[in-house]
Amino acid sequence: MTTDRTQKYLTSLVSELCKSPAETPWIEFKHNNGKPDEIGEYISSLSNSAALHGKAFGYLVWGIDDLTHNIIGTKFSPVTDKVGNEELESWLLRLIGPKIYFCFREVVIDEKKLILLEIPRAPLQPVQFKGAKYFRIGSYQKELKNFPEIERELWRIFDQTSFEDHVVIEDASSDDVAQQIDFSAYFDLQEKPLPETREKMFEIFHADSMLNKSESGSWDVTNLGAILFAKKLAQFPSLRRKAIRVVLYKGNDRMNSIREQEGEKGYASGFEGLITFINGLLPSNEIIEQAIRKTVPMYPEIAVRELVANAIIHQDFSVTGAGPLIEIFDDRLEITNPGKPLIETDRFLDSPPRSRNDMLASFMWRIGVCEERGSGVDKVVFQTELYQLPAPIFEVVGNNTRVVLFAYRELREMDKDDRIRACYLHACLKYVNRNNMTNSSLRKRFGIQPKNSATASRIIRESVVAGVIRPYDKDASRKHMNYVPSWA
Repeated sequence: MTTDRTQKYLTSLVSELCKSPAETPWIEFKHNNGKPDEIGEYISSLSNSAALHGKAFGYLVWGIDDLTHNIIGTKFSPVTDKVGNEELESWLLRLIGPKIYFCFREVVIDEKKLILLEIPRAPLQPVQFKGAKYFRIGSYQKELKNFPEIERELWRIFDQTSFEDHVVIEDASSDDVAQQIDFSAYFDLQEKPLPETREKMFEIFHADSMLNKSESGSWDVTNLGAILFAKKLAQFPSLRRKAIRVVLYKGNDRMNSIREQEGEKGYASGFEGLITFINGLLPSNEIIEQAIRKTVPMYPEIAVRELVANAIIHQDFSVTGAGPLIEIFDDRLEITNPGKPLIETDRFLDSPPRSRNDMLASFMWRIGVCEERGSGVDKVVFQTELYQLPAPIFEVVGNNTRVVLFAYRELREMDKDDRIRACYLHACLKYVNRNNMTNSSLRKRFGIQPKNSATASRIIRESVVAGVIRPYDKDASRKHMNYVPSWA
């Protein structure tokens, strides 16, 4: 049973639901009927119907008379009810797909117990129960497969509505919104003075699509407003699993974790604190320059910052139950975000930027989290070359995108794949900056002395054979030979 809604809010919500003239496609009233299969079907139908009718949530309320909408109380108890040996809520979660974070809440009105089931609208695809998709015509439940025109309409709505636009809290008072959203961080990050009145502050958030004015005169909080400026993401059930998680391991595998931390704040208000926390966990090296010993970070701070920002911005929010993950090992740093990339991983450096979450990305760029659209990977590759680190890996793992930064290794400690990857990314970086790779530029990238130019030549040959680079002019003399990526 979640407790992130006040009794005052829940009482007001139930009262508003009872005022509806009849059961709507997104509202259903029950007395004591708690049959598990019926509840599962209602979750599917109310979620899909809420999406069809532009509502943020569907509601199933026990303890309300179906005809008069009078409060009569209920004996239904989702906390104690079980299906076999499995708790009801756990059973439902297992059979609902995609995962949506519905919540059973107990409400007491006039000393009578009610149970309110709050069901988020279907996100980016129809919600199903036991493989079947339902919706409602009036108060009647129907299988979606028998109404292809309704299913097409539902998919059209999904195509037109972005994650950022969805409402995460509906009909909240200005006091409730102020308790959950960090307004001051919004203005601090943009170096703007805090407005003199709350009304003006809310208007600015509304203009930025972070708040909407509801029909009742209250406020709806959008996913964009909550994911960026939540004081505590756990207060928003559908977003709590999108918190950024940082795990520090002992050694080079996942056998022993030393520390694990999950972010509480929204992405914008918590970003600088997150980067400070990560940098505090990363190993460092001691070097001597001009007889002065100094400590330098193992990984370029700019690269870390860009990769964390990219994981936040480019994640696929339709992948439920997971958020960005930062894992720190002795020999590497892995940053993973839910969702497959929109472009091929080997073209990250040169392709124009594409984002699933344009409003989220736009605001994060506005506050300086990323300096320029599409320049993040360029910076990462440039910084790893500057530090003479092994080249990063950009890869797809299951339904996730992962980037790996490696700690410093001597060239002789790098394997063939490491050398080819570094050569390819070096050629890409040169090409996007309107230059071509040469033996000399590759020597500089690896810190190879001029007298050992044959080592650079060997790496170039390996990369040509692997098909990742090619001579710019195959007829040029050996002295003037230069190279470009194979796709150039």
